[in-house]
Amino acid sequence: MTKHQVPTTRRPSMFDAVLPLVALAGLIASALALFGLDALDGPIQVALVVCAAIAALIALKNGHSWEEVQSAGQEAIASVTSAMFILLAVGALIGTWNLSGTIPTLVYYGIQVLSPSWFYAATAIICGIVALSIGSSWTTAATIGVGLVGIGDLLGLSPGITAGAVISGAYLGDKTSPLSETTVLTAQMVGVDPREHIKRQVWTSVPAFLIALVVFFVLGWVKAPNVDDDVSTATELADLDKLFWISPVNLLPLLLLIVLSVRKAPASLALLGSALFAGVLAAFTQRQVVADFVAGQGNAVVESIKATWLTMATGFHADTGLEEIDRLVSRGGMSSMLFTLWLIFGAVTFGVLLEKFGLISRLVDPMVAAAKSTGRLFLTVFACAFGLNVVAGDQYIALVLPARVFRAEFARRGLAPTNLSRLTADSGTVTSPLVPWNSCGAFMGATLGVSTLLYLPYAVFCYASPVLSVLYGFTGFKIEKVEPVELDPPPGRSD
Repeated sequence: MTKHQVPTTRRPSMFDAVLPLVALAGLIASALALFGLDALDGPIQVALVVCAAIAALIALKNGHSWEEVQSAGQEAIASVTSAMFILLAVGALIGTWNLSGTIPTLVYYGIQVLSPSWFYAATAIICGIVALSIGSSWTTAATIGVGLVGIGDLLGLSPGITAGAVISGAYLGDKTSPLSETTVLTAQMVGVDPREHIKRQVWTSVPAFLIALVVFFVLGWVKAPNVDDDVSTATELADLDKLFWISPVNLLPLLLLIVLSVRKAPASLALLGSALFAGVLAAFTQRQVVADFVAGQGNAVVESIKATWLTMATGFHADTGLEEIDRLVSRGGMSSMLFTLWLIFGAVTFGVLLEKFGLISRLVDPMVAAAKSTGRLFLTVFACAFGLNVVAGDQYIALVLPARVFRAEFARRGLAPTNLSRLTADSGTVTSPLVPWNSCGAFMGATLGVSTLLYLPYAVFCYASPVLSVLYGFTGFKIEKVEPVELDPPPGRSD
């Protein structure tokens, strides 16, 4: 090569593609073995950053420049800018909603109408209705979901099962709502009308949700409430009523958020607006709570401003001596989301580097070639989407990449694009909260206050939906056929 020739890049080898994944599996397994559930408080973040560095070194070895690696990293961070502001807004919202009594009011009324025996199933149904109405699993979990987890905690129920029910309902609504951005994105990537896409979603989403409801009903009846539980709950309700002024007025921030969401306001602005409104409302409805929180400086206006500012920054904290109540309301703040953001940045950077420098396609291409039957093709799409949720750490990558990679293959085999849109959503969207370092898993864990690893076994809908979708591929049930056609392969692939 002369000094005027431009260095050429090499296609990654199979060893190149596998090495970062082996490193990821080894480091995460080690982190969990050494630190248990505390691994999400830093060790797994370090593992992801180290794996991103390994992927970068492989790119350099294959002839890519450091400038290209930096550009890929910048692209990764830019891709989660929206999620970053939503997370910060959610942290602020949880803080001010506790200050204003919004979450305590939801808990207070919820305990009185929800029986422990059917609480888990009711949680899934409530979250499903809310998510279907507003089109956002994240907003549903951050509002109604937080309140329901608090109710379950005071009823003595499992926070892991409650969180699993919240997520099952939230993702049912998100996946079948015309207001959901992931639903619209999936349809657009495959090239089908969003309404047609939603119609096909029903065939897997509704049966999967019914399966989840049966499981939650059974789990609810396993532990029947006893007299001691009833006495304890009544005592906690009385304590809650003493600490906060409980009134339907406290639910106004929730009403505002629902209105803004239905009117399609940007999620981060809707959440932040509701958080600020809750802080203002607290000045009038929770005067004593505000004064106690900032140690009562005498000036009501200054106290209210300071309390709202602090709860948005570092969350609301109560020290009443009542352990259950203090644990329920002492949460939130933008600072509480910083570990989650660190987790997301590391995971998405790693994922983008794998995609940008051909490491993912090096693994996927042989899988596509080996999938001779429709059933095996469906299983391959699921493996690709779920695998991307694991290694790329972001559901948007897990939606977009399989849609790009498999669209031509589905057309070549005479499979209608609606099959791919449904399968991609079943495989990419609903499995994202099952991965602790995925942006969705990290968000749900941080927002609900329940470790991803604790709720993972109980997010039943997130298992049933992809299983049914793949099963349809093997059986041919609800698989639509069209005339085979040749499409151009997506950029970066050659058939």
